[in-house]
Amino acid sequence: MFIAKVQYDTAEEIQDLHSSLVTTFQSGKTKDLAWRKWQLKQLWWMLEDNEQEFMAAMKEDLNRSNIESMITDFAGARKDILYHLEHVDKWAADERLGDTFLAKQLRLARIRKEPLGVVLIIGAWNFPLLLVLQPLIAAITAGCCAIIKPSELIPSSQALLKRLIPKYLDQSAIGVVCGGVAETTSLLELQFNHIFFTGSATVGRIVSAAAAKHLTPVTLELGGQCPAIICKSADIDRAAKCVAFSKFLNAGQICLSVNHVFVDPSVYDKFTERLQYWIQTFLNGQSTIDTAIVNQSHFHRLSSLIRNTGGSILCGGSGDLETRRMEPTVVFGLDMNDVLLKDEIFGPICPVIKADFRSAYTATKQKGHPLAMYIFSKDRREIHEILDNTNSGGVTVNDVILHAGFSGAPFGGVGSSGFGYYHGRYGFNSFTHLRTVMNSPSWLERALTFRYPPFTATKTPKSLKLKANFKRGESIQDQRRTLSSITRKGLHVAIAVAVSGTLYYYLYN
Repeated sequence: MFIAKVQYDTAEEIQDLHSSLVTTFQSGKTKDLAWRKWQLKQLWWMLEDNEQEFMAAMKEDLNRSNIESMITDFAGARKDILYHLEHVDKWAADERLGDTFLAKQLRLARIRKEPLGVVLIIGAWNFPLLLVLQPLIAAITAGCCAIIKPSELIPSSQALLKRLIPKYLDQSAIGVVCGGVAETTSLLELQFNHIFFTGSATVGRIVSAAAAKHLTPVTLELGGQCPAIICKSADIDRAAKCVAFSKFLNAGQICLSVNHVFVDPSVYDKFTERLQYWIQTFLNGQSTIDTAIVNQSHFHRLSSLIRNTGGSILCGGSGDLETRRMEPTVVFGLDMNDVLLKDEIFGPICPVIKADFRSAYTATKQKGHPLAMYIFSKDRREIHEILDNTNSGGVTVNDVILHAGFSGAPFGGVGSSGFGYYHGRYGFNSFTHLRTVMNSPSWLERALTFRYPPFTATKTPKSLKLKANFKRGESIQDQRRTLSSITRKGLHVAIAVAVSGTLYYYLYN
C-alpha cells in the first residue's frame, strides 16, 4: 500500500476550521443525544468499512502485524464505542442532588452535564488509531466539537484519518489537522475549551504553557519509567513472560511498557534465565522484533543507549537501521545512575537490576511517579507495602498493562506522568462541565427569611447552630478503635444476613 504524502494545513485553514466548529457548537447541535449516538455509530462503521486500509497504513508506518494492530488499536476503539453507546443516556442525564432521600425527591438541586465546547486532541504516533479515537469517542459522547491532530511521524495513518473522518463524521463538528511543529503551534495559539494531549513530558509542558494563556484545562497523558518489581515469592516464569511480552508489544514503544525490572537477589538468576527463554520463544527463530522503530532518529537514540550503558548485555544489542528492526536487549549489572535509567526508554531494551522489594520501591520513589507499576508477588503484605510506599498512574499485580484495558476504570498519570483521566465515564467527565442548577420554590423563601437584614439573634434558626457529633480530646488511637468497631459491626451484619438467607432457603424451598 502507498499513501501519498498528506498536505499540511495552513494557519488560515486551521483558523477557519476552528471558527467553523465554534459556530457549530454555539448552535447547540452537538448537545442532542441522537447526534452523539449517530456519530459514535458512524465511527464504528468507519473502522468496519476500512479495516484493511487502516491495517495497511499501520503496517507501512510501523511494520506492525495485523494481529497486533487488531489487539491494540482496533479492539480498544471498538470496545470504547460500544461501551459509550451503552452508557451515554445515563452519563448525560441530570443528576439529582440531596443528602437524603426526601431532599432528592424534592428536586431542589440537580447537576446538568454540559459539554465543554470545542476541544483539541493531539495524538501520539505509537498507536495511530487508539490514541486519537479514544479521546474523540469521549468528546463526542460528552457533546463536544473536536479537532484531532494525529502525529506527523505516522504519515500513512495520518493521511487515512484525514481522508476518512470527514467522509463518515459530521464535518461541521469534527475536523482533522495534519502537520508538524508549526501546525501544532498554530493550533495552540487558538482558544479551546479543553486540550487532550498524549505524548512526551517535554511537549506536554509546551502544551500546558500554551493552554495556560487561555486558562484552558488540559489532560496530559505522558510517559513514565514504569518499573516491574519481582519479589522472591513471585511466579518467576510468569513474571519473565509478562516482562518479555511488554517489550515485544509494539517493540516496547508504549508508555505502559516495562521500562526496567527490579529482581530480588534470591530469584535473579532464575528470572534472567526465564526472560531469555521467553524472548527466544517469542522471536520464533528470528533475530529481531517484527515491529519497527518508528524512524531512524529513534533507532539511533536507542542504539546510543545500548552503546553508552555501563551495564553488560545479556542478549541482543543490535539491529538493522535500514528496516529499523531491533533485537530485544537485556542489560544487567547497572546502577540507578546509568544512562538507560535517566529517561523513558520507549523501545525493546530491558535493564534488570538486582534489588529486594524495599530497595526497589525506594529507588522508584526517587525517580518520580511512573505511569504504571507492575508488582509480581504472592505475598499480600509485600504488595500492600509497595502500594503504600509508592504512587503511580495505575498498577497491575502479577501481570502487565491489564489495568489500562479494564472497562470503566480511570486511566491517567500522576505528577510527571501526567494528570487527568479518561476511559469510560472518566473520559466523558473530562470533556463535561458539571453545572449545578438550584430551583427555589416559594415555600423555601419563608424558610430563609433569616438571611435578610436587620439581623437579630431571635431570627437565627436552630439549624445553623451546629454541634459536633464527636468528643473533645479524641486521640488518633480513638479513631482506629472507631474504625475497628465499625468493621466488626459490618462483619456481624453480613454474617447475620448470610445465615438468615441460608435458613430461609432451607425452610421454604
